Amino acid sequence: MDKLAIVILNWNGAKMLGQYLPTVLNYSRDEAVVYVADNASTDNSMDLLRQEFPECKTIVLEKNWGFAEGYNKALSQIDAEYYLLLNSDIEVTHHWLTPLIEFMDVHPEVAACQPKLLSIFDRDCFEYAGACGGFLDRYGYPFCRGRLFETVERDDGQYDYKEEILWATGAALMIRAKDYWDVGGLDGRFFAHNEEIDLCWRLRIRGRKIYCLPESYVYHVGGGTLPKSNPMKTFLNFRNNLTMLYKCLPDSELKHVMCMRWFLDYLAAWETLILKGNWGDFKAIFKARRAFARWKKDFKADRETIQQGRVETQIPEQRMFSLLWQYYAKGHKKFSDLK
Repeated sequence: MDKLAIVILNWNGAKMLGQYLPTVLNYSRDEAVVYVADNASTDNSMDLLRQEFPECKTIVLEKNWGFAEGYNKALSQIDAEYYLLLNSDIEVTHHWLTPLIEFMDVHPEVAACQPKLLSIFDRDCFEYAGACGGFLDRYGYPFCRGRLFETVERDDGQYDYKEEILWATGAALMIRAKDYWDVGGLDGRFFAHNEEIDLCWRLRIRGRKIYCLPESYVYHVGGGTLPKSNPMKTFLNFRNNLTMLYKCLPDSELKHVMCMRWFLDYLAAWETLILKGNWGDFKAIFKARRAFARWKKDFKADRETIQQGRVETQIPEQRMFSLLWQYYAKGHKKFSDLK
């Protein structure tokens, strides 16, 4: 069994692999085995790996399973104590793994952790997808230390301390293999987006802990699969976020939150059309609501299993305020402003 397996899920990402895989191999080879799991790419990804990175192990999947199920398929073929799910557009740094491994080794109650994510385009700023550790508000809106909605902070060391969080970013997620499989891994039905939040929330419900360890830091390109304004991304985010809420919210919160989200989602749809003229995202939100209504019944058994295994009644990292109110009404644009 390997101590740590770094697994990069790739789909037509030869350019990213060529640019960023060398840092992963150079700064990780002494502490981890590096895998690239390929989601049936049609570019020259596999040729590139064979010719330029023969030391990197590969797993070839027969079709594009998406992010969630692609990782499930790949990780089922790897025997390791820890997995580290890593995006192909991550530039890692010297000794980045040491703080993560040492912390996990001495804290068996911790299921997963992440490094600090900084932007590769502005190295003094946090990166959107995870920043310095993730949280949720009462209504399921994700936010991070260093990022609220579209506002991304400069990194001035203000969050350079270990912090218990609700979710660790899927861009650089280290997790115990046992914990990963104990909760069934990522939900493959999500395909992509919100799947790591769903996974971490299920772990927190069981009493397992998630941390951000900013002593370790990496640089992330971000948006490597779908651009931020892509209607498909909007569809997946809304559909999967609603599904995650249905699965994970306690009975005492479910009805209220889902009613509020009905109102807030349609408000968001009309805002994108009227104020931004974005017809694609407007339609994507309506489509996501309909898709959630159609497949909600398929997750009834999941909800029952999750609630039966509940250890934590109220999870502190799901904050019981409305992020929309904090951000737009009170003008709180930084994590440190939130009350």
